[in-house]
Amino acid sequence: MPRHGVIRALSPQALRSSAGARAALALLAGAALVTAFAPLEWTLVGLAALALLIELWVAAASPRSAFWSGFWFGLGLFGAGVSWVYVSLHRYGAMPLPLAALATLGLCAGLALFPAAVGWLQARWRVPQAVRAALLIPALWTFAEWIRGWLFTGFPWLSAGYAAIDTPLAGLAPLGGVYAVSLGALACAGLLWCIVRNRARWAALAVLMLLLVGGTALRTLSWSSPAGTLWVSLLQGDIPQDLKFDPARYAHTLETYAQLAQGSRGKLIVLPETAVPRFLDRVDPAYLARLEAIARQRGGDLLLGVPYRPAPGVYYNSVVSLGTSPTQVYNKVHLVPFGEFVPPGFGWIVHVLSIPLSDFSSGSPEQRPLRVAGTRVALDICYEDAFGEQIARQLPEATLLVNVSNDAWFGDSLAPAQHLQMGRMRALETGRMLLSATNTGLTAAVAPDGRVLGSLPLFVTGRLEINALLYSGATPYVRIGDLGVLIAIALLLGTVLVLARRSRSG
Repeated sequence: MPRHGVIRALSPQALRSSAGARAALALLAGAALVTAFAPLEWTLVGLAALALLIELWVAAASPRSAFWSGFWFGLGLFGAGVSWVYVSLHRYGAMPLPLAALATLGLCAGLALFPAAVGWLQARWRVPQAVRAALLIPALWTFAEWIRGWLFTGFPWLSAGYAAIDTPLAGLAPLGGVYAVSLGALACAGLLWCIVRNRARWAALAVLMLLLVGGTALRTLSWSSPAGTLWVSLLQGDIPQDLKFDPARYAHTLETYAQLAQGSRGKLIVLPETAVPRFLDRVDPAYLARLEAIARQRGGDLLLGVPYRPAPGVYYNSVVSLGTSPTQVYNKVHLVPFGEFVPPGFGWIVHVLSIPLSDFSSGSPEQRPLRVAGTRVALDICYEDAFGEQIARQLPEATLLVNVSNDAWFGDSLAPAQHLQMGRMRALETGRMLLSATNTGLTAAVAPDGRVLGSLPLFVTGRLEINALLYSGATPYVRIGDLGVLIAIALLLGTVLVLARRSRSG
């Protein structure tokens, strides 16, 4: 289409007149935003997608129209971005294809209600377009992300801030976490819209430059300081998910990890989530003694992912330490709905899904870091890596973050790369190194500034060894969590409210 044809198609008049065009544009823009996240990380494409959504909202004829633009955008975003849910339900959970597709679509549609609500709410405010784009929409979007992060146990996947992790805006992470970066990203999209649409263009350009320069300056600050080093070995067994719980494969799985551990030189050896696919009390004591002896030979400890049942009817997804330190246990706190626990009223789903160990208990949120290998380690298991405040709760006591995961549930999809991207944000937020040991990848070591120092590719058996730096100190985010960004959102909405009253009175 010629350039002038594109401009006509995106004109406010054209967007108001055609509901189909609005829906198609919103859906495509939402799907395009997925390219800004890992593994592609096309940040500028994501920024343009958000700016297009703002255009759709500004041009909307009514709050209802804005609602549907937001819904279709969200459906494109989550439909393309979390399509891996279908893989875990159908391929590994044995859910019939039509039901798995319907369940995945239902999840994506439910998540799409958040941007839909933002669209409806922003359209209810009578404010100048520049204020709407650069202040109101960023504040409401970020607030909706924050709600999505805890409502119904939370699903904070694909928060916009992750797409900006390699931009100057990442300097905001130690101050207000991923939601502060989301706020900055949406503000940049709104300012870009103002520049293109010539709404307070020069002021928007000045604020945009201020955001980018300020973020760059923040990235030069060190919020934590080195407090020693520790050789760590991260083991990746590459056990296929469809064979993981096969009794005939059990001995091979145990030997794989024992051999990887035996060849390591780490004072701290880390195995993935449920590396041993059997309850701890049913594991051969001789095998546990073998792992403990390996750790003791190196004067350190080994962290073993294993299901744990301390009492009848109580089951935990856990990590157990073996070695020179007293045995300690971390029990997973934030469980995956339907994958690790069944919400009330959904017991029927157990008869549809074929997921082993799907009725875990939740660990105490007050668990402290494990004292292993001469330091204190903040542990989290798989999905917990998506919840920044939960990770920060174990700091500043911990000197190192360790995540153990089993992303084999999602096959060769976007999920492993997206998961590692979230881990990078946790390192930025806390000023700590993050070490992630996964079953099939991506096993990785991340610096406190979010850089990936080393990783193992997907679907290989291997060992990642690194002389990890330990850190002390606390970022502002560690001290106040999401409160900082919530205050910023409240201030922005207060400013918009004042401007709205002035606009009406004028």
